[in-house]
Order: sequence, then C-alpha cells, then structure tokens
Amino acid sequence: MGFWTLMEGLLLFANALAILNEDRFLAPRGWTLAELQTGRRNSLKGQIIGLIHACQYMRLPLMLLNIIVIVLKLFSG
Repeated sequence: MGFWTLMEGLLLFANALAILNEDRFLAPRGWTLAELQTGRRNSLKGQIIGLIHACQYMRLPLMLLNIIVIVLKLFSG
C-alpha cells in the first residue's frame, strides 16, 4: 500500500463523514454539537463529533479535491 492509496482512503473516509445527515442519522443517536454543550468536548465522542462537523463544513474543498483525484485517475490509469 503506497502513499497515494492511503490518501485516497482518507479522502473516501472524509467523503463518508461529509454526507452524514444530522437530522436523520446523527441526532437520534445523540451525536450533535448541541449534545456536547456540557463541556465533554475532550472526550473521544466529542472529538469524533467535531471531526464529523469539520468534514461537513469543508464540503466544497472536498468536492474540488474529488474532481482533482478523478482527473488524475483518468490520466494516470
């Protein structure tokens, strides 16, 4: 497994986190930022919720990065 494969895997993981719907998927399980207002942001659950919201916030750069990767894969094979 090379560095490029690792980067593609991280990109796919970021895409998976970015498409999670907060109302349908995250809120019924208690994985929203509103649930963490009690100060538990340093816990593992708080850091995962922060990562999910960071990926959702960065959707436009993720789309651009996906386009770049697709074009590179088309040319390199």
